[in-house]
Amino acid sequence: MLNTKENREARFVSRLTRDTVALILAGGRGSRLKDLTSWRAKPAVPFGGKFRIIDFPLSNCLNSGIRRIAVLTQYKSHSLIRHIQQGWSFLRAELGEFVEVVPAQQRVKDSWYTGTADAVYQNLDIIHSHKADYVLVLAGDHIYKMDYGPMLAYHVESGADMTVGCIEVPLDEAKAFGVMSADANGRIVKFSEKPDHPEPMPGRDDVALASMGIYVFNTQFLFDQVMKDAGTETSSHDFGHDIIPDSVHNHKVFAYSFIDGEDEDQSYWRDVGTVDAYWQANMELIGVTPELNMYDDTWPIWTYQAQLPPAKFVFDDEGRRGMAVDSMVSGGCIVSGSTVHSSLLFSNVQINSYARVDNSVILPDVVIGEGCRLTKTIIDKRCILPAGTIIGEDAEEDARRFYVSPGGVVVVTPDMLGQDIHHAV
Repeated sequence: MLNTKENREARFVSRLTRDTVALILAGGRGSRLKDLTSWRAKPAVPFGGKFRIIDFPLSNCLNSGIRRIAVLTQYKSHSLIRHIQQGWSFLRAELGEFVEVVPAQQRVKDSWYTGTADAVYQNLDIIHSHKADYVLVLAGDHIYKMDYGPMLAYHVESGADMTVGCIEVPLDEAKAFGVMSADANGRIVKFSEKPDHPEPMPGRDDVALASMGIYVFNTQFLFDQVMKDAGTETSSHDFGHDIIPDSVHNHKVFAYSFIDGEDEDQSYWRDVGTVDAYWQANMELIGVTPELNMYDDTWPIWTYQAQLPPAKFVFDDEGRRGMAVDSMVSGGCIVSGSTVHSSLLFSNVQINSYARVDNSVILPDVVIGEGCRLTKTIIDKRCILPAGTIIGEDAEEDARRFYVSPGGVVVVTPDMLGQDIHHAV
């Protein structure tokens, strides 16, 4: 048993979280999301109708009592930085609280971040200035709700130098993760980053124990490891490829299993790193009882949102009725004499008469013209679809103009439509 319900209880959590600084690694491009990250970093990609991916680890920190947070950015970070400035500036510096953005700035060498460990190494002086006992390192591109307090308590109680958050994943999907083996006490004895042949869990031939990209370090241990790694010429300077495999042989590295504290089931966690995974995770939210409860007032997801009018549905004529069924519709949307079914509309979406939207994710500020038909699509921010546009009914035709995922999801961006909004005056 990697960690029992008893030692997941929040003992001394307030003290531990107070003595912790969180580093959110948000510099990645997320190339598997294809055109959705052509003009934004993956953590800045909109999700769930009104949020961005980065809001989930940030909200987890605040809800866990961790209020010293640094977000490390690099790739096309403008929209991410702007979002953090607009939505996460409410903490009080006078009380030692902050969410600060730390862009790549070649602080200690003449190169940008070359890996996750290098991103931390290049900012050791900033981390040191916060005088934390523990450093919580988080990926900025996963969707989940997690109380980090019990994980910190488990880290301290086990006497670990480093603790890795882990989940069970199907064996055929495990090659996309860091896969580990742990002994009966939860100590990691083997770690392989994205192995071609993942090793299943003992007694289970269908699942592997995979890293969530969540790490707790004793601060001095983190400093020692990234400095040692920085001096290793053969290293790729990555936590998964280098730091963890090297540490498990010589130090106390433990696994913390992310499971539901009440019924011992695997907790909700999604890596929305591919177009199909991103579409599916959004689609799950419109279910009757989705695994990710967005209506949980005990664990709110914070974000920035403009002050928008309520969604509006107009016209009630036969064949021209503004309606949405089994869908989520955000503020500022106008569904005018059109039908939305099993879809998710972000803010300020306008759908004109006689259009139909099915099984689709429509990002903010999209305009859908009269008579359009959209099926299993992701329509990127600010797209303007001309009247009569049909997408999702002819895969060959779609592939000539747009990106079609292996699962048949069609991604449409303004660039694909010839709408060069990024270079507009």
